[in-house]
Amino acid sequence: VQLQASGGGVVQPGGSLRLSCAASGNTFIIGTMGWYRQDPGKERELVAYISTEGSIDYSDSVKGRFGISRDNAKNTLFLQMNSLKPEDTAVYYCSARSRYNMRLEYWGQGTQVTVSS
Repeated sequence: VQLQASGGGVVQPGGSLRLSCAASGNTFIIGTMGWYRQDPGKERELVAYISTEGSIDYSDSVKGRFGISRDNAKNTLFLQMNSLKPEDTAVYYCSARSRYNMRLEYWGQGTQVTVSS
């Protein structure tokens, strides 16, 4: 499975961005997908995840501002980010876990999000 993230950029505080993550390869094995982010010098943190059945959860820091969704027919994961804050600045990574082996996780290359005035 290969994951290609896109949609990052520079935005002012209060602005919005929509990230996309396109999956290719053996996509039939994909189960839960998620978005993580990492700032230099900090650990990678889970932002949101969505199961194949549509169960969703968010980190407290983004709850009410971000929305995760997936288009299973197009093998694409999305993250709608609204009311962005400077502390949301990070490299965002998409991930996909195998539905047959939860310990097997695939990663995209990351896309930079910078929130700055």
